[in-house]
Amino acid sequence: MSILTISRCGAALFFVALVAGCSSTKPTAEEKASATTTTPARASNECKSNRKQCLHEGSYDVGERAYAEDEAKRLNLAESQRLRRLFDK
Repeated sequence: MSILTISRCGAALFFVALVAGCSSTKPTAEEKASATTTTPARASNECKSNRKQCLHEGSYDVGERAYAEDEAKRLNLAESQRLRRLFDK
């Protein structure tokens, strides 16, 4: 292959990639809403990359401790149910 052929193929691939990136559609409102919902797996992945982000330091506000404990129970239950479904197959 000559240099000219390689450069033409490279330019064509670049143009195709550019057009593909610019022509993608925006997510709908429903897709945006589902993307912002935190699932236990997503929360777990966020905590794996930055553990300090998930730790609470300092005192809790009134009722916040009970909420945090209830939320932790809910997330643990959801994750255990997800794992059961995954491994029961």
